[in-house]
Amino acid sequence: MKGEIVSAQQFTIIVFLFSIGTTILIIPGTMANAVKQDAWIAAILGVVLSLLLVKLFISLGNRTPNLTFIEANEKILGKFMGKFTSVGFIFLPLLSAGELFFFIGTFMHTEVMPETPTVAFAILFSIIIIFATYLGVEVFARCAEILFPIFLFLFVVFIICISPQIDIKNVQPILDTPTKSLLGGILNFMSTFSFPLVVLLMIFPSAINEHKSAQKGFYIGTIAGGLVLTVIIALSILVLGATNTSHQSYPSYALAQNISIGNFLQRIEIIMAFMWMFTIFVRSYVYFYASVKGLAQIFNIKDHRPLILPLGMISIAFSQILHPSIVHSINYNKETWPLFTLTVTILLPLLLLFVAKLRKIQSTEKISNTINDIEEKNTN
Repeated sequence: MKGEIVSAQQFTIIVFLFSIGTTILIIPGTMANAVKQDAWIAAILGVVLSLLLVKLFISLGNRTPNLTFIEANEKILGKFMGKFTSVGFIFLPLLSAGELFFFIGTFMHTEVMPETPTVAFAILFSIIIIFATYLGVEVFARCAEILFPIFLFLFVVFIICISPQIDIKNVQPILDTPTKSLLGGILNFMSTFSFPLVVLLMIFPSAINEHKSAQKGFYIGTIAGGLVLTVIIALSILVLGATNTSHQSYPSYALAQNISIGNFLQRIEIIMAFMWMFTIFVRSYVYFYASVKGLAQIFNIKDHRPLILPLGMISIAFSQILHPSIVHSINYNKETWPLFTLTVTILLPLLLLFVAKLRKIQSTEKISNTINDIEEKNTN
């Protein structure tokens, strides 16, 4: 499993699909509940602010370009403190993987096959993730390349089919939300959209073949993913209205159920289900891979594959005990999740970047480039 390499293009696609993730199905409801008809405005502002977060992750990654986030913790903070913060970080992807298994089980049980228990779906989906993790990140990246055009095609078809149902009155009046609620909506959006991007530091830039292109891809993938989510939020409000959107557990799925063209093309909500399946697969894999790879590096295990099955079983267990109901999950994502991720995704990277500057830890590539520039000036 050594020497796995992901191209810059593949990484861009991973960022795009990962940033959408489960958010495409649930974020319209939480945003509409927080900021009503101005949810799409809060989403746009959230995407803009997310670029600053991406800049932070890129700056940190450039300090230790050949190390994963776990390895960078130990190099910058020292062996003891590095392992301590790494253990705290591992809880984020491990718990998140279990929560995504819960989402897939609850959604399929509620909307598709109500007679099948949620744990059955969680087990089946976890088998796919476990198998993909055994195959490695290179195979996963190629799989993401295959899913990407299919997702785009389904997204375009979805927009075309739902457009006749749009009612512009549903977004009026514009900017009628209090500033406090708007800020809360932005934080809620970023907590599910861009805060989890920190997990990609387990891949970027240590497993990327072209660092500079991957940096651009990080921005492009984030912007493109944010654009998709903003469109979904706007369409949910334009078609369903802010009140109906806020009352739905899966607003995007309910939005797709409203598609009706000539009383012939109807009930094609499976389009939204497939789009969600693609993105949740990518996010689940990255979460699970980061937890397996990170735990192996914490305990200095060279081959992480023996940990895949045990952690897979733990993730399935988490999917059954984390949330007793979808209501508990929604409240958790609205109240607890933003504070939890804020610590790991902003405070910890800021701390690492600050300590790295104090200890003058920087990329050897930068040092060699600086030496080359000096030699070129002297020769001239």
